[in-house]
Amino acid sequence: MSTCATASRDLDEPLAGTAATATTWLLLEQPGPWGAKALTSSHLDRSLGAALEAAAAGTGVRIALIRRPGRHADQHSPGARQVYAAHVKPGGTWLHSAVIDDPARLLALDFAALGRGEAASFDARLAGAEHSGEPLALVCTNGKRDRCCALLGRPLAAELAAAGAAGTWEITHLGGHRFSPTLLVLPYGYAYGRLDAAAVKEVLTAVRDGRVLTEGCRGNSAWDRPGQAAELAVRRAAGEQRAGVLSVVRSDPAGGGKGDGDGAPQWQITVAHADGRNWAVTVAQGEARPPRPESCGGALGTPARMDVLAVRELAGV
Repeated sequence: MSTCATASRDLDEPLAGTAATATTWLLLEQPGPWGAKALTSSHLDRSLGAALEAAAAGTGVRIALIRRPGRHADQHSPGARQVYAAHVKPGGTWLHSAVIDDPARLLALDFAALGRGEAASFDARLAGAEHSGEPLALVCTNGKRDRCCALLGRPLAAELAAAGAAGTWEITHLGGHRFSPTLLVLPYGYAYGRLDAAAVKEVLTAVRDGRVLTEGCRGNSAWDRPGQAAELAVRRAAGEQRAGVLSVVRSDPAGGGKGDGDGAPQWQITVAHADGRNWAVTVAQGEARPPRPESCGGALGTPARMDVLAVRELAGV
């Protein structure tokens, strides 16, 4: 059966610069079925889901629902629920967790403060909140968004859980289902695509060691799409695996450039290392050709791709 993920893989569509964007992730456990827009089409109260979406808008916080892999009770009121908040911007990365009985308590959070990375804004509102030491592997499995997420994501999540990866959860939506199976790894906020269970275990081992693997990486959600591609390009060029040492500090439009065609949007991006080094990275937005479905059952299209044209270390900056 042909799927959007099959087409994307066969056409070798690049992964870099395709991650969802968020400086902070807020994750709420919600068993049972999920609709395409899960916050307002699941067993979570629809009005609460809409209120949470409104509260997070424009703050840098992205909310998603999670559930444990495998069969789960179709509960309308599951009782105690796991909640995670993770800030992923380098220099202030953290992952905290709490258990709550009433998801409406999340409306009391200061979403603007969460987006800025103020962990106390989570801890002060949710009694018993604590640091979470185990990295999270969040695998997109929402078949209502795209069948590839169910066909490829659910078996991956189940295999990871069976292998003892305690931080494995299913998640509602990470974008880019044509890169399925897709997953987000916290606390550092890097998204991945097209990985099997063995590769994900290597990624999680690296995270426990404070490292980032770039194979199969889509980018860090802390940055916009050009910044994601630039940061990954610097990691590869410099052979840098340490987490939290690279930041996108400047992004300037650079006019038209050569990518998949003249006039493509282009950026000059500065990536800084914690040790004082800086790189200038030129990124152009091109089109993924030939046309392919961006989702299963969708019309053929030419999705945007981020092409790194140059990586140059700056001297004496």
